[in-house]
This record gives sequence, structure tokens and C-alpha cells, in this order.
Amino acid sequence: MSHDMKSGEGIDVLDDVIRREDCRLCQSKNLKLVLKLEPTPLADSYIPEATKQSIYPLDLYLCEDCGFTQLLDVVQPQVIYFDYLFETKTSLGLVEHFGRYADEVLQKIKPAQDSLVVDIGSNDGSLLQFFKKQDMKVLGVDPAREIARKATEEGVETLAELFSEELGRSLREERGAASIITVNNLFANVDNLIDMTAGIRGWLAEDGVFVFESFYLVDQIENMVFDFSYHEHISYFSVKPLAAFFKSQGMELFDVKRVPTKGGSLRYFIQIAGGPRKVTSEVQDLIDLETSLNIHQPEAFKKFEEKINQAKENLLSLLDDIHAKGQTVAAYGASATSTTMIYHFDLTKRLSFIIDDNPQRQGLFSPGCHIPVKSPEDIYKEKPDYILVLAWRYYKAIMTNHKNYTDEGGRFIIPLPELEIL
Repeated sequence: MSHDMKSGEGIDVLDDVIRREDCRLCQSKNLKLVLKLEPTPLADSYIPEATKQSIYPLDLYLCEDCGFTQLLDVVQPQVIYFDYLFETKTSLGLVEHFGRYADEVLQKIKPAQDSLVVDIGSNDGSLLQFFKKQDMKVLGVDPAREIARKATEEGVETLAELFSEELGRSLREERGAASIITVNNLFANVDNLIDMTAGIRGWLAEDGVFVFESFYLVDQIENMVFDFSYHEHISYFSVKPLAAFFKSQGMELFDVKRVPTKGGSLRYFIQIAGGPRKVTSEVQDLIDLETSLNIHQPEAFKKFEEKINQAKENLLSLLDDIHAKGQTVAAYGASATSTTMIYHFDLTKRLSFIIDDNPQRQGLFSPGCHIPVKSPEDIYKEKPDYILVLAWRYYKAIMTNHKNYTDEGGRFIIPLPELEIL
């Protein structure tokens, strides 16, 4: 089924897209369009044969009442997640990050041995493996059926379910209260945050802690990580609106920590209101930073959009010069972020193929525009003159692994945050 759809009036509900009319955090209808990106297919829908795929709007709105940034066009979660491909262990450095994460959280929260640690959106169980090694009882909840089955086989029991308030309640009765509930790079993907938060609050022990990590809007703007906008990511969090939201839900944001993953993320620590932990000064420090950068105002996005458009212009001018000389350009990185960049930067007809290290991606076609995905060996068979690094945050590791390519005269193009040829 395919929709040729435009965002805006008259599109309320389609069978796989819901159009919100209010803010996900405070329910205000005072919403302003602040960043219009090119509509794309589902960013991670790499497919085995080139068939037509639905395209969805990708527009960011700002709630002018609470300052929260979000997508209003919501693709139904079962369309995205039931047959989800991405596994944590395929993302460079993420498993190591989760090892440090588990250590830091346990040191900070100091739960009793054998306490229950739950990870919602647990994927392949990478994070819970680390908690399990430290004598915690662990349970994963993740709707990706095949990934949940494999994680359970590998020793991390994982329920193949979409989390909700109702599920949280029944799991508390069945499994007992949770000392720690984590949600990583997923809280931003949930449309009904009120329901999810109620489920978490209902499952937490009185002195329990909810910890989640998500890419941080400040870093997204400052580091030019615009390609982190895609349909899975429906919320673009910052501290000020979240602190107010948790307060409205009978909870309290008591600490935050900046972490380097995903182009710049925040780790948030939340307890039930009136819980035993004091609110740290870091929370107010980041609210002050956000206010000084104006990120709860439309002006910040106007500047961001100008920078994105300039980056696009610079890149296209370079690629068109290369093609005019009869030279070839391949790309590196078949990820969700690549889809946003290919569409918004109009790269569809400018790339001959995409290289990816993940064997599961090789032999597939990219979402919508169906550029073939090949293996790194193909660099040396096809010998493209240039490789555009779509996975630009990892360009150093990619270049180190392919020194032979540059030794043979090949060149890498790094599109962001500043255009470079290396």
C-alpha cells in the first residue's frame, strides 16, 4: 500500500499514519512548524527488491507553550518495529557504551543484589547482559519478535510486546516491583508518553529509578546532526519541557548527564515524586543553557535550517562538479540517518551504490530510492573515485579501515558538520 501524502489539513488518520493535533507532553494545540525536511520512506526500510514504498512527511513542530519539539505525523509502531532489523551490537561502540552505562547506573543507584532491572526496548539484550553479570535479575521488553526470540535464547528473557501502562501493571503483579527501569534511544520513539510513563511509574519500586538516554536537541542543533530526524524519532528532547512533563506525571527529574553517543545525548534520571534523591544542580544548569541558546523558540530552528540548506548547496555543487568530470561517487553507511540525508540533500541520482559493513544490509536496496547496498570489498572491485560518508560521525574509523582505498587514490567526502574532502 502506498500513500502519496502531504502533511497538513485534511490528513488526520491513514491506516499506518496518525496525525497528532496536540503536544505530546502538555497537550497544548499551540504548535508551530519550525523545520520542514523532505518527506521520506521509513528510514530503516532497506528491502530485498526494489518495490514502491510509502513516503511520509518529516516536519518538526515546536510547542509554543512548553517549548517541546516533535513530529506530529506518527507512523504506527507495528509498521516500524514488528520486523525491525537494527541490532545494538551492529552499531559501532554502542555495546562498550552500555557496559560503562550499567556500571555507572549501579554505582549511582546502589540497588540490593538480585533486584529487578527492566529494559524497555531492550533489542538484543546487550545492556541487560551487563546488569545480569552484576547479579541483577533482568527482563527485556521489545516488540521486535525475531530479535526478542534471539535475545531470550542468549540468556536475556525478553517479552515481544509493545510496552503500555496496562502491561507495566500486570508485570508488576507477576514479577514484583522494579528497582531500575531503563529506556535507551526509544523514549523519543513513543507517541503516547503519558501512557508509557504511567506504566513505568506503576512498575517502579518506591525508591526505584527510571533512567533513559536519548539524543539531545542542543547537541543535534550545535553539532549539525539534522539527519537524526526520521520517523522513528518523534520527540526531540530537551531538559526544560521534560522536567515539567515528569512533574505533571507524579515523577521528578533529579539528575542529567551528557554522553557522547548518537551525536550527543543526555542520560536522564527520574524518581517517583517525593523520592529519596535530591535534585542536582546539573538539571538547572542545562535548563539555563537551553534558554541561552533559545532552543525553545522558533528562531533557533530558522538558523538551523539555514545551516542545513547551506551544507546541502555546498555538497551538491561539489558532487555536480565531480560528475561533470565523468567521475563516480559511492556512499558509505546504510543506516536510518542515511535515508534522511539522501532525501533532504537530493542525492538519489548522485550515488552509484552504498557500502555497509553489516552483512544483513548487503544485497538490499535503500528505502524508496533503491540504491543498491554492497560490501566493503566492492570498493576495491568497483573503484569509485569518491566515497561520500553518509555515516559521517564514524568517518575516522571508516577511513582507518580503508587506508588502501586512499593509498590507491580514492578520496572520502565528509558532508557534515563542515564539508571536507580527505
